[in-house]
Amino acid sequence: MKSLRSFSERLPLLATLLLPLLLLATSCNRFNANGGLAPWGILLLILDILAIFNVFGKSWDIGKKIIWAAIIFFFPFGGLLIYYIFGRNS
Repeated sequence: MKSLRSFSERLPLLATLLLPLLLLATSCNRFNANGGLAPWGILLLILDILAIFNVFGKSWDIGKKIIWAAIIFFFPFGGLLIYYIFGRNS
C-alpha cells in the first residue's frame, strides 16, 4: 500500500513531465507536402503545452486536472478552445 501512495504522490510531477512529450508525439503530426511540420502545427503544439502546464499549475484536485489534460490531449484544437473558454477562469 505504501508503494501505491508513493506513486500517487509523484503522479502530478510525472504527468507534467510526460504530457508535453505525448503531445509532441501524437497531436502535432500535421505535415506539409515536403514532410516538414506545418507552422500552424508547431503553434498548436506550443499552445497545447502551455495549456497543459496551466492546468497542472491550478489549485484544483488531481481528478479535475487529469480531465482537462485529457480533453486538451485528445482534442488538440477543440480541447484548447474549450479549455480557454470554459476552464481557465473556473
